[in-house]
Amino acid sequence: MLIGLLAKRTGTSERLLRYYEDVGLLTSTRRANGYREYDDAAERTVGQIRALLAAGLSTDLIRQVLPCARADGSLRPCPGVLDKLRAHLAHLDRRADELAQARLTLRGAIAAAEHTA
Repeated sequence: MLIGLLAKRTGTSERLLRYYEDVGLLTSTRRANGYREYDDAAERTVGQIRALLAAGLSTDLIRQVLPCARADGSLRPCPGVLDKLRAHLAHLDRRADELAQARLTLRGAIAAAEHTA
């Protein structure tokens, strides 16, 4: 399929699809006229990329994770990848704790301001 159709099917801009290809997350072949052509698996790959980006993974980490991805979206236990995903999860957990503390502080400041008003 051509890039326009892939963009339409995935709800992803052509520019973003080109970026995914530039950073090694997506592959295509070239027609004689230079147009990119993607296989049917590209639609699933784009969905996986978008889900992993939404989880906060970097494109570098996604490039390592994608070869471990199964068609159903689950992951095979590839060497080193699970450790990196666990480290990312720990980072997200720390960040969630920091945000929870910031919310408490802000709520306290708002409550104090409302009380004195």
